[in-house]
Amino acid sequence: MARLLVVHHSPTRSTQALLDAVLSGTQDDAIEGVEVVVRPALEATADDVLGADGYLLGSPVNFGYMSGALKHFFDTTFLAVGGALDPSGSAGESSGAVGATHGRPYGLWLHGRYDLTGGVRAVQSIVGALGWKQSFDVLEVLGEVTPRHEEAAYDLGATIAALLSG
Repeated sequence: MARLLVVHHSPTRSTQALLDAVLSGTQDDAIEGVEVVVRPALEATADDVLGADGYLLGSPVNFGYMSGALKHFFDTTFLAVGGALDPSGSAGESSGAVGATHGRPYGLWLHGRYDLTGGVRAVQSIVGALGWKQSFDVLEVLGEVTPRHEEAAYDLGATIAALLSG
C-alpha cells in the first residue's frame, strides 16, 4: 500500500480549515490503496519521510517565510533523507539531489495575510534540493479561507493521493 505523508503546522483556524480540506481530499471515495499519515511538523521524522511515497506540506506564512515548525522539519530531516546542496551551500534544483526520496510527488499549501512569495520560494528551494516533484499547483491562500479555497485544498489532497493510488 502506498503511503502519503502529510506534514503541517496548523496553529490557526484558517490553517486548520485548509488541513481538514486537504485530508478530506486524500480520503475521497474514488481513491484506494493509500495510507495517509498525518504529522505535525514538529513531530515528523526522517523515518516518516523515508517511509512515504509522496508528501503534502502545509504552513502559515508570517514575516515572508514558512513557519518555524515546517523549517524545523526540513532542518531535522534534510540530510537524513538524501537532500543535497549545490557547491555554494544553497538548496536548489541545481544541487543534483539523488537521495532516497528523489522524484517523489509533493503538494504544498500556504496561508498568510499579506505576501506568500518568500514562503513559496523557501519551500520550493528545499524540496528542489530533495529532488521531489511538484505534482499540483501550490495552493496560496491570502486572508480569509473561503469555500473556494477549501475546494482547492480538497483537490490538492485528492490529486496527490490519486497519484499514489495508481
